[in-house]
Amino acid sequence: MNNEIKTHIVPRTDLDFGLDGDIPRYWLDGHPFKTRFVDALSMTFPIGERFFISSVRRFRDRITDKLQLAEVRDFMRQEGQHGIVHNQWNDRLRAQGVPVDEVEAFCDRFFKWQLGKLPQAWPLVYTASVEHLTAIMAEAVFDNDNFLHGADERMRAVFAWHAVEEFEHKAVAFDVMQKTAKVGYFTRVGIMAAAVVTFQVLTLYFLRKVLKADGFSFGQRARLWASGLWWLYKPFGGVFAHMTPSVLQYFKPGFHPTQIKEPSCYRVWNETYEASGDPLEASRSTLLAA
Repeated sequence: MNNEIKTHIVPRTDLDFGLDGDIPRYWLDGHPFKTRFVDALSMTFPIGERFFISSVRRFRDRITDKLQLAEVRDFMRQEGQHGIVHNQWNDRLRAQGVPVDEVEAFCDRFFKWQLGKLPQAWPLVYTASVEHLTAIMAEAVFDNDNFLHGADERMRAVFAWHAVEEFEHKAVAFDVMQKTAKVGYFTRVGIMAAAVVTFQVLTLYFLRKVLKADGFSFGQRARLWASGLWWLYKPFGGVFAHMTPSVLQYFKPGFHPTQIKEPSCYRVWNETYEASGDPLEASRSTLLAA
């Protein structure tokens, strides 16, 4: 199908990011919209990671290739660790009065509906779609100065680590979808189209709740939305505009996730982390390399 070499999947545990430290409330460039947009994403991760694991696990018994089984195992271990770290951040957001429980309850209902009501392969296809989107966002963590520019270094380190592991397991759900579930092209791209819409709509819906909970007046929120939406959607340099070409690659009939190359900062992060064991130092090294 493709001649690309897959990145080795390395589950990393017991990482200390200093999330119990003096991280500012608006830790991303001091900007409430930018910060709370990423916080809104982060709030969905623990429930989402469990959904991703469940959607892949239900096909595990049908996999006969030992290498693929090992990749599935390591994928699930990485996703489990992501949920643990983002749960730690969610606890901090709760302490700030952010409606984390309401967001998590919504996500739990949404994902349980997929697992319980839709055809068995569809949650796996949705997982493969979102895994592609998160791999693209992972690329943006390192390559797009507009995304995490001005972030507190502890939060940037969390997303740099998460990004590295998204690069590593980006093909796992896709391979299970194609090789084991035997999903066709039109199902794959149709659900991806739905995932692109729901990803944005739900994140902005949760963001709206968070900004309101922060106590901003209607006029203040209107100004934040105006500047924030421009940051996300401006045609040249916007966060989503930067990601669009990579998103569209998924719709090519012969697409495979390994066709999207990891940035050089991936190797810098890995080498630094292997030498130091410190995710903050590894994140700093990618900034210097960039």
